[in-house]
Amino acid sequence: MKTGDRKHNLFGRKAGISGLLMLLLMALIMAGCGENKPQGGTAGTAADGDVTLVIGAYSVVKDALQDILPAFKAEWKARTGQSVSFQESYEASGTQARAIVGGFEADVTLLALEGDMEKLVKAGLVDSEWNKAAYEGMVTRSIVVLGTRVGNPLGIKDFEDLIKPGVKVLYPNPKTSGGAQWDINAIYGAGLKKSEHATGTKDEAAAKKFLADVHRNIESMDKSGRASMAAFEYGVGDVIVTYENELLARIAKGVQYDIVVPRSTILIENPAAVVGRNADRHGVREAADAFVQYLYSEAAQKLFAKHGFRPVQEELASQMQDDFPQPPDLFTIDYLGGWDEVRSTLYSKRGVWYQVLAGE
Repeated sequence: MKTGDRKHNLFGRKAGISGLLMLLLMALIMAGCGENKPQGGTAGTAADGDVTLVIGAYSVVKDALQDILPAFKAEWKARTGQSVSFQESYEASGTQARAIVGGFEADVTLLALEGDMEKLVKAGLVDSEWNKAAYEGMVTRSIVVLGTRVGNPLGIKDFEDLIKPGVKVLYPNPKTSGGAQWDINAIYGAGLKKSEHATGTKDEAAAKKFLADVHRNIESMDKSGRASMAAFEYGVGDVIVTYENELLARIAKGVQYDIVVPRSTILIENPAAVVGRNADRHGVREAADAFVQYLYSEAAQKLFAKHGFRPVQEELASQMQDDFPQPPDLFTIDYLGGWDEVRSTLYSKRGVWYQVLAGE
């Protein structure tokens, strides 16, 4: 019942109610209204002085955050005396970016692609200087690898083996999944490397054919890296093209797969940033900034590594190099010309990827 209705009912009662009772009832009503007052400027129900951070992240990072969020909560409490709680959303990176642009009020976002983060910059949600921070705004690294059934029954050794007749391949849909774009970039880049080793120059036509030959054996394209991994675990396909950390995380939980590291593959880098407009509106900017900074800490980077991500901290990475071997011919997005060039060459409406899909 609304406060105004209750006041109307009270004043409409018979004159037998004493003035003292009336005052007591009104005091109770006002106290009740006070209890419903939003606290901390957030959408949560935290106690006065506490804070709720809304996290919008890509699906693959979910397991790592289940360790990192409580660790930050404890660190923030010890440092400030303030309790922090979290509301979490996990989707394919492209889907998550579109949701935030469309009105999902995340305070912090972790995405698979720099390009997805730039969509938030263009929408005025994330500061254009987000990538001027430590490690250019990237909080995790990985590489694209191949996962096979235990014992590698088909003898998969490299991307070239995915072309063989009868090999059923899985990777996500790059229209919705940032992870899939990394996968496609890796295959296309491996095709460029192959042509470069053979002729001394990058042959884009040869790289396109290489990608098309692999795609002919596609068995399933799911909406996200996590959904693709779930399908593989269910028994779909022979080989999955995926993040190294996805396979390491599953193996750590007792699931038996073999990891094949291609000779030529791409270094994956994943960004995080404060969604400034939302964090400011919710009154949680200080905690949001602190959380993103915490992701670079040794404690957080070790938790990321526990879940198969390669650290961005160089010193920590060198300590863990036995756990994360270096591929012989590792390349970065710069080898493909950078993200602007990749978006134009591969993922525009008439780009290489859509030509491959159309069988052109």
